[in-house]
Amino acid sequence: MKRSKKIACPTQSLDHILRKGQSLDLLKHLHILTIDGKLNQDTRRKLKQVNHLLQFIEPLIAELRTQNIAPNLVDHGAGKSYLGFLLYDALFNDPNNGSVWGIESRTDLVTAAALLAQLLGFERMGFVLGDTAHAVHTAILPKDVHIVTALHACNTATDDAIAFGLARQVPYMVLVPCCQAEVAALLRQSTVKPTHSWTSLWQRPLHTREFGSHLTNVLRCLQLEAAGYQVTVTELVGWEHSLKNELILAKKQTHLDSKLTQATMQFAKKQLNDLLVDTHLSVLAPRFLS
Repeated sequence: MKRSKKIACPTQSLDHILRKGQSLDLLKHLHILTIDGKLNQDTRRKLKQVNHLLQFIEPLIAELRTQNIAPNLVDHGAGKSYLGFLLYDALFNDPNNGSVWGIESRTDLVTAAALLAQLLGFERMGFVLGDTAHAVHTAILPKDVHIVTALHACNTATDDAIAFGLARQVPYMVLVPCCQAEVAALLRQSTVKPTHSWTSLWQRPLHTREFGSHLTNVLRCLQLEAAGYQVTVTELVGWEHSLKNELILAKKQTHLDSKLTQATMQFAKKQLNDLLVDTHLSVLAPRFLS
């Protein structure tokens, strides 16, 4: 079967997509733009998603800098590190602006990203090969991490990013989950008979997948609230650009010892536990209630 051609878009049509001052040379190195300055619809969507995410991260960095903090950002499930490179180019290019780190388990991607960072002169951009369990304890990363990101980190990789953020007491987490298959698989395997009418929410295969995805993100939000984070959930971009479009923003509250904050954390923990029990997912309690 003949493959359909990807539609190329001329450079002059990029003005409404590019950030002010965004490096065209970098976009070509990342193969987002072709050598002659064009892009297809797939890379257009990718660029739009990343640039929208930068708009959410930029005020967090500005807030840290008002506290005289040079922020260190760690990106989990970095892949080809599109997000990391575009972040560095936009917000970290000053010598006093902190550092950007990518965590990735595939050796070829880490090697290629490290070579590109060296080629571009991105001296405060680094990469760690391995998983979250390794990243939490590695001496390669800065002692203080201020922002954790994960853009379309597949399946449990978003949970790994959250685990890293909680272990390192990171002030901000910016997460766009993707491909949450684990909870849906557990719902399918459950042999417990439905005890409430609302269990029909996940009885059909398509509903199992969609409900499992939604439930996973609800559990993540409750986990963060139980750990003392203020959580906001919104859309990253229009749904026409990506079906995995849910953006979770988490900010560590500063007064964890206040009665109000403690009450909120305890309530979130109870909701989380009750939800796991009611959906027959108590097997996940060690992860979400740790």
